[in-house]
Amino acid sequence: MAFIFQVALLLQPLLAISSPLTERACSTISVVTHTFYGYPDNDPPGPATAYNCGGRNFVAGGSGTYSNPLTFASAPGEFSTCEVIYVPYLKKYARFEDYCAQCSQSIPLSKDVIQTRLTQKLATDWRSGKYHIDLWTGSSTVNGGQNQINCENALTPNAQSIVRQPPSTLPVDCTSSRPDTIPLFSKIC
Repeated sequence: MAFIFQVALLLQPLLAISSPLTERACSTISVVTHTFYGYPDNDPPGPATAYNCGGRNFVAGGSGTYSNPLTFASAPGEFSTCEVIYVPYLKKYARFEDYCAQCSQSIPLSKDVIQTRLTQKLATDWRSGKYHIDLWTGSSTVNGGQNQINCENALTPNAQSIVRQPPSTLPVDCTSSRPDTIPLFSKIC
């Protein structure tokens, strides 16, 4: 009986790791490509998303609070569907609700690889180990056109950090005094 108890004690940490009820700890990813998209450059143009998260019925949106995070897109498998992250660059929460073609876009392999493996699939940002998020800007009902795309380009920084499994208490910028706040696209930008 003592042997079974000892085995159970040894296995306890492994069982806890594999348990679906185990909460993952908050973690920071330091180098994440941040880009922006919205109604005019979504594919197809409009507010449609790939995943139905938080009762939005496959429509992009959000204000950036923990309870109403911005929509973000990424490569499938990079984040869990409907996963909430925190974006310190914007001081906003975002939720993985959409597929990002740019994040998954094929990039050519080196000539050596192409010559030796002509049938090999091309790499993507995620397959190459690069994190990439594409954050929703603007309205879910109005196409901002080229002005919105210009704003998205102006908002795009060098690589920034994100926080996975964030607490709900991080600071959120809800002012309208900056063009990169609610909404992330406006006529000011």
